[in-house]
Amino acid sequence: MFVKIDQTTMTIHTKQITLPAGYIVINNKPFDINIMKKKFFNTNIYRNNSATEFIVENGKITEMGTNLPECDEEIDLKGKLIMPPYVDPHLHLDYVYTGRNDGGMVNSGTLFEGIERWHYIKKSQNKKDVKERALAGIREEVSHGIQFIRTHIDVTDPELTGLKAILELREELKDKVTIQIVSFPQEGMYAYKNGFEMVEEGLKMGADCVGAIPHFEWAREIGEKSIHKTVELAVKYNKMIDVHIDETDDVMARFIELLNALVMTEGIGEKTAASHACSFGSADNAYANRMIGLFKKSKINFITPPTENAYLQGRMDNYPKRRGLNRVKELLEEGINVCFAQDSINDPWYPLGNGNMMNILDNGIHLTHMASYQEIEKSFDLITFNGAKTMMIEDYGLTIGRSANFIVLNESDVFEAIRKRVEVLASVRNGEYLFKRKEPIYDLPLNL
Repeated sequence: MFVKIDQTTMTIHTKQITLPAGYIVINNKPFDINIMKKKFFNTNIYRNNSATEFIVENGKITEMGTNLPECDEEIDLKGKLIMPPYVDPHLHLDYVYTGRNDGGMVNSGTLFEGIERWHYIKKSQNKKDVKERALAGIREEVSHGIQFIRTHIDVTDPELTGLKAILELREELKDKVTIQIVSFPQEGMYAYKNGFEMVEEGLKMGADCVGAIPHFEWAREIGEKSIHKTVELAVKYNKMIDVHIDETDDVMARFIELLNALVMTEGIGEKTAASHACSFGSADNAYANRMIGLFKKSKINFITPPTENAYLQGRMDNYPKRRGLNRVKELLEEGINVCFAQDSINDPWYPLGNGNMMNILDNGIHLTHMASYQEIEKSFDLITFNGAKTMMIEDYGLTIGRSANFIVLNESDVFEAIRKRVEVLASVRNGEYLFKRKEPIYDLPLNL
């Protein structure tokens, strides 16, 4: 692995020569790091059975195939499985690590107690605190192979503390991780005084998406009003939409129906994400089948955080207890885009979480009955390509012309990688390592 440095030296006929910025020395030869060619070879590329190597120039993939020409630098990936970076399309960076704070530990394990606890916790936070916690959360996620994050930031705060902090981090870290921000009214667009105005202000400040939480509003009509306003704001400011919708076991919560109809009318279904949609998993089949047909027409996206939904939902059930997840399997079978997400890292809604998308995938395929051999072979899509589609990331995937962003897993086979829940050995962004770790070794090997 070679790292860009400001200057270096090389020796020619015993004379030491200082090279300008941007050059490195390989085998006593100078190379301009911006134009040198790298070849990554001896690898198994997810969703590509024909190529085993590729060439990178200036951070972009320029060639893919086998037996490619020699390059200035050649990196042996030792037969490991590689794929585009993991994507976490639903997270709350302003909440991370507040779950064990004074007042943060919930007793009921319900969504609504979490919101109540957060109401008091956020009053004591400042921008420095938010940035420090969020950076630690981002570091955890990136260390597990994530390079793309969409975070909901609570704007039901007169000071917009969290939003200001994450806007700064987004800019500071843009070369290492892509962050999208949702202007999200955690305590309601209308249940919170001036919530609508705060959401709009968040968009003016630079948020990428409009958020809402209609099932938390005080009446159905007000929840519906928040959906109408969400779509109006998205059209007005040309923003994406990501709504916490029907995050409840209540089968009467059907705000997804209105959201889908409005974005279909505006032709912005592909720019829209319905996060959670838990009640749709409890809806009767006649209603669900009709709606699935409409989802196909609108091309709306769905985000399911399997661990958090399973943890928070079913709390009012005796037995049988609902799993609390959307109809992931059925939606995918109809060609509707669904992706998995982390959602929480030790906050008032979920005490665990560490940004490990392999753990999210593991839980998700179990909870949704998607563990047939055929489904397992495609399940990495749920934490890679499907999330990228939801976030509308165009520069994504190991394809000629796109940025050389990828991760290296500690296995060569898709099925075995998932069965063993393997870790990420390396993460590469624009052809340069973000991190690289050694394969685990035993100090004392097991002798069986």
